[in-house]
Amino acid sequence: MATWTVIDEQRVTSVESGDTLVLDPQVLGWEAKPQGLCRDDVCIPLPKSVVGNAVSADVLGRLLGRPVVIDADERVAAFAAPAAERTAALRSGMAPDFELPDLDGVMHRLSSYRGRKVVVYAYGSW
Repeated sequence: MATWTVIDEQRVTSVESGDTLVLDPQVLGWEAKPQGLCRDDVCIPLPKSVVGNAVSADVLGRLLGRPVVIDADERVAAFAAPAAERTAALRSGMAPDFELPDLDGVMHRLSSYRGRKVVVYAYGSW
């Protein structure tokens, strides 16, 4: 068993799992019930291939309609917001508030630049 880091909705949770991330949907705020995975008044049916409360992260992401990025080498998984939320944010033209470090490690929050033009440059080596 290894410790995985699961990132979801600005929450970071440690989960014990094997080489493939399998987790209890409660980590993401969903409860397994006879009718499927439920959160508040929304229930999503589970396929018959899912046994018990443990679901692989990639299957869980597909069921919830949420993209998930999994780095097995670093034991990290990050779940994106549902498509409806991402689409609404794009239509509004407003970026969500976030905080990132600069090259010197000083943290900067987007909202502190409100009213000024900002360019956010992101780079990935992959």
